[in-house]
Amino acid sequence: MPGPFAAAITSLFPLWALLASVLAYLRPDWLTPLAPAIVALLGLVMFGMGVTLSWRQFAAVWRRPQQVGLGMALQFGVMPLGAWVIGTGLGLSPALIAGLVLVGASPGGTASNVVCYLARGDVALSISLTTASTLFAVVATPLLTWLYVGAQVPVPVWDMLLSVAKIVLLPVTLGVAVNHWLGARIAPVKDIFPLLSMAAIVLIIAIIVALNVDNIAAAGWVIGFAVVLHNAVGLAAGYGLGWLVTRDLRSARTLAIEVGMQNSGLAVALAVQYFSAAAAIPGALFSVWHNLSGSALAALWSRRPPPPADAAQTD
Repeated sequence: MPGPFAAAITSLFPLWALLASVLAYLRPDWLTPLAPAIVALLGLVMFGMGVTLSWRQFAAVWRRPQQVGLGMALQFGVMPLGAWVIGTGLGLSPALIAGLVLVGASPGGTASNVVCYLARGDVALSISLTTASTLFAVVATPLLTWLYVGAQVPVPVWDMLLSVAKIVLLPVTLGVAVNHWLGARIAPVKDIFPLLSMAAIVLIIAIIVALNVDNIAAAGWVIGFAVVLHNAVGLAAGYGLGWLVTRDLRSARTLAIEVGMQNSGLAVALAVQYFSAAAAIPGALFSVWHNLSGSALAALWSRRPPPPADAAQTD
């Protein structure tokens, strides 16, 4: 986990994202020239995630097949379906529906492990789920996007698959390798990677807002409501079904956070690359909102530790 200073800075991520969004909305000309850097910035985020992982954590996925399987089913079952139902029900444009589905079909968010830690969830399970969903997303994200919106907008599945592999798999693998071979040497500066990742995500959000000032003004409350509702569906499904299946509060909290917090930066990068700037709006708004809702839940749950019996079940 991040050190005290890094944790304090990253815990204010929603504030930085909100301030950057306001700045981008007021002065879009400052940030629109940075649009070509979105993919590279996301690669930096994924590398930072990889540096915090080890090969043992990848292997740990196979030691918890039932809980990881449940999390994956909720992640890639509930979220893309929920996005399509919400987008269609609210009458969003095909581009916005595609962007919302991309968010739903993305893996767990890069901040979910920290939020899970603050919420007194099962951090080991959180890391296992983030790792598993990130790897599975290489195939799942393009295919699920094609399944739900392929009839409305062209979805270049193969190109998207290669892009996800380059944007996600390659940087994460490189980060894990660096941690494995140089972990002891870079230990004193490891805290900088969460900060760099957070700064990169904030900059991505700001760029997308700057590119979509007119679209955001036109879409207004409708797309905002869709994003809030989509996030609520993930949090509720993760917690409710997680509790029903596991009867363990720590697992239920973890599943809520992992399912409700998406890697919306990936959705933004893919939307810009394969659809349009408008399709990236849901991902940009989700990036801000899911960190606000996740932080609020973490603050609430941190004051209500699970009973010892629940903690014993997941040790």
